[in-house]
Amino acid sequence: MNHLLEMKRMKTFKIGGIHPEDNKLSKGVEVEVFPLPKQATLFVNQNLGAPSTPVVQKGDHVKVGQLIAKAEGFIGANIHSPYSGTVTKIDPVSDFMGYKRTAIEIAVEGDEWMEHIDTTPELKKEITLSKSEIIDKIKECGIVGLGGACFPTHVKYMIPENKKVDYLIINAVECEPYITTDHRMMLEKAEECLVGIEALLIASGAPVALIGIENNKPDAIAHLQELIKDYPKIQVHPLKTKYPQGAEKQLIHALTNRVVPSGKLPIEVGVIVNNITTCYAVYEAIQKNKPLIETHLTVSGKSLENRKNLRVRLGTPLREILDYVGIPEDTGKVISGGPMMGKAIANLDTFAVKGMSSILFMNEKESKRGETINCIRCGKCVLGCPMRLEPYLLAPLVEKKDYEACEANGILDCIECGSCSYNCPAFRPLLDLIRVGKSRTTAMIRSRKS
Repeated sequence: MNHLLEMKRMKTFKIGGIHPEDNKLSKGVEVEVFPLPKQATLFVNQNLGAPSTPVVQKGDHVKVGQLIAKAEGFIGANIHSPYSGTVTKIDPVSDFMGYKRTAIEIAVEGDEWMEHIDTTPELKKEITLSKSEIIDKIKECGIVGLGGACFPTHVKYMIPENKKVDYLIINAVECEPYITTDHRMMLEKAEECLVGIEALLIASGAPVALIGIENNKPDAIAHLQELIKDYPKIQVHPLKTKYPQGAEKQLIHALTNRVVPSGKLPIEVGVIVNNITTCYAVYEAIQKNKPLIETHLTVSGKSLENRKNLRVRLGTPLREILDYVGIPEDTGKVISGGPMMGKAIANLDTFAVKGMSSILFMNEKESKRGETINCIRCGKCVLGCPMRLEPYLLAPLVEKKDYEACEANGILDCIECGSCSYNCPAFRPLLDLIRVGKSRTTAMIRSRKS
């Protein structure tokens, strides 16, 4: 009875949401370091925003941690070499969607690191950098949000003078089915994450950090609650398990009861949000001078026997990861990300990037869509939508190319969580249509302004 009462009192967002099977099949698998490839390819755009500009040329020798592409735009992130070796070419290469992107190819010749990087495993707790130095170091090291969006982290901390941060929120929810890298991070690198959070508290000026974790991770909750006794500005908040709890606006509402206005950023309500794995990357940057040269990813699926949580150097060929775990015979789709917000990998001959958090094998049965029929006006898409939108209305507006009406009905507020498609008994491709509609509506607005 007490357990049920505790569950009822647990925080969550109020509008919409669904309960897909979590399928955290790899949660008990410790993180494994993936072997270095013989050849690697690094895209120069691995962040939301402008691509970086290569600062190396064919024939150059590089070391691990050396800058190879510099961010030029305000919203951009540096790229550093994860390898020591020779640059063999700089050419357009197909990404996982099949689009050509500029990339730097490196023949891997060893693991020689830049001298200023601390490669020792010892925990370094004392932070000696000032607020501005922390932000500069995050920028220099190319840290981006590792919850999926890949937004350059330092930009969040360039806070307007008329704004104040009341809460630093750490997203450790990991509500997307199958993915378990954040869970493992909290179990295996918890203190490093907490030091990273301390650094972000200094950078933000916030008086407190709130770590939100869904209650399907009791071991991580207990572990962090024990450790934060030495970190008085950090709190751990168990959250009711509900998708998409990890979406930025939903998490802010769950933890602070504040609502981010349409078209605005969290700073408008005095909040900054960072993913827990991003906090680990911040720790490595601030305390070890280590740039972001790796991604942590889950490799999972119901038919996959060799499930893994891996630490992979950026630029690693995806084929090598697939060969390492073995592609199940009944694979129907390979997904980058989770089943709700992830995207099918159209090109398996691509390479690991900063935002790659999971490789998911979906078998032929679960990867097939049900036969689409006409909308039956059941309203389940509306009930599931955490943004109060009407997907049954937006989808046909996109089909009719009525982007003025799409804008008027809030299509740009869609967070692309997929709850509408999950709930639809008519198997309408609601999320696919709305994604297209968002892109076309954005283009329409830009052309109107120009």
